[in-house]
Amino acid sequence: MAPLADLYQVSMAYGHWRAGRHLAPAAAELFFRRPPFRGSFALGAGLAEGLRGLRAFRFSAAGLPFSLTLGSPGPPFLLFPALPCSRGTRMSLLFLQVPLLQVKGPLLVVQLLETTLLCLVNYASLVATNAARFRLLAGPDMKLIEMGLRCAQGPDGALSASKYSYIGGFDCTSNILAGKLYGIPVRGTIAHSFIMSFRCLEEVQPRELPPRSGGDPVDLAGLAVSWLQRVCDLLQTPPDKANQGELAAFVSYAVTFPCDFQGLLDTYCVRRSGLPNFCAVALALHQLGYQAIGVRLDSGDLAQQSKEIRGVFQACGAHFQVPWFGTIPIAVSNNISEQSLEEFRREGSEIDMIGIGTNLVTCPLQPSLGCVYKLVEVNGSPCLKLTEDEEKVTIPGMKTIYRLYDAAGHPFMDLMALEEEPSPSAGQELGIRVLGRLGETTKVIPSTVEPLHRTYFRDGQVCEPLPSLPEVRTHAQVSLNLLSPAHRRLHEPQPYPVAVTERLHQLFQELRQGS
Repeated sequence: MAPLADLYQVSMAYGHWRAGRHLAPAAAELFFRRPPFRGSFALGAGLAEGLRGLRAFRFSAAGLPFSLTLGSPGPPFLLFPALPCSRGTRMSLLFLQVPLLQVKGPLLVVQLLETTLLCLVNYASLVATNAARFRLLAGPDMKLIEMGLRCAQGPDGALSASKYSYIGGFDCTSNILAGKLYGIPVRGTIAHSFIMSFRCLEEVQPRELPPRSGGDPVDLAGLAVSWLQRVCDLLQTPPDKANQGELAAFVSYAVTFPCDFQGLLDTYCVRRSGLPNFCAVALALHQLGYQAIGVRLDSGDLAQQSKEIRGVFQACGAHFQVPWFGTIPIAVSNNISEQSLEEFRREGSEIDMIGIGTNLVTCPLQPSLGCVYKLVEVNGSPCLKLTEDEEKVTIPGMKTIYRLYDAAGHPFMDLMALEEEPSPSAGQELGIRVLGRLGETTKVIPSTVEPLHRTYFRDGQVCEPLPSLPEVRTHAQVSLNLLSPAHRRLHEPQPYPVAVTERLHQLFQELRQGS
């Protein structure tokens, strides 16, 4: 695992070793400086992969000579298996400057882990946050399917996107391998190419289907043709305008998947062809005891079409006395973005499921989260990075992080304290300094205080049970729901305050003046 590093990590490791400083105790923190997508929060993800990376941390026999050739201009050095201690946040919800990970160990090892951990956490947290934004816009009842495999940044990016979109609130994925590896529900419909491959009903083989309750097989194609005439009479559309190849494709799919029949309606004309053809096949299936599971739209005014389709389903259900027909789920796709979901909400729709690909997995609004990994302590002495860019100034020392809650149960502030400071208590008045307003002391009284970090890795082993993927997903959604609406809104949210204790602020000032 260790060769997953930038060259300067190996160069610095060699420098520490030559100087005899490689065993010096050190600590680093991984955090982001600015909330992604101009929001107020991020969802932290990738902790489990980071811990697996720590457990596998070593140079292989093949990788060591190559790394040393690049990184060491003098005598070769041998890396040792002194592994670090790592603490991570229990909370999915993260805010600027609050560490997702804290790493303690020998200086050489802590230094070498920087790029590996950033690689494992950066994209994971970014895509989980992007997914959470889509979930917040869609609302809790909308089904969301991740469909980004074909447009993701390679196979690794696609698998990561499926996994972390699920954590962010998506219900399922189209990615079969992600389903196998991670247990994520896999869903899919049919493509236009399947429908376009049929020309006429004579191409449908086989065309017979036995009733669900048993009995002799029935010619489903012939049954669908008879239903098409009745549907077209109801909808007042000419049957000859319904594309026969499309009808054949629907019949063929229904014979193959009678319990999972779904139609893609916009290969030709939705109103005159896709919709009547689907209704005809769905009603033919109903006559044999089966129930269609949905339709999909992939073009046009999706919100408006969904309302028109719902009206047709309800009309058919009432006219043909099929009660469930009016509630057939309607799915949409077609380059769905945050703006698309805002339009659906503004215009109103009858959409039940949304498939999202490119704008989810590639995160075009912000292609990188910008997590950083900074040294905060060496040999028991706090470290401070000073720079002309105020945003890049670090907060020194190993810290304990607390989340403060108000009486309504909403988190209203994260508080960073030096590790040796006593824990704050619920109901206790705290004098703190809010980042961005360090020149003034603020008084707060939390109703609840929750420590955010726990030790997950010690002596080369994961020492804390890791939650399952569904548990992580549930925890992320609960965390989001606890956030106040002012902090949760996606556009111009109220900034979430992060503060330091007076003692930490005093240390910061002393180091700053001394530097």
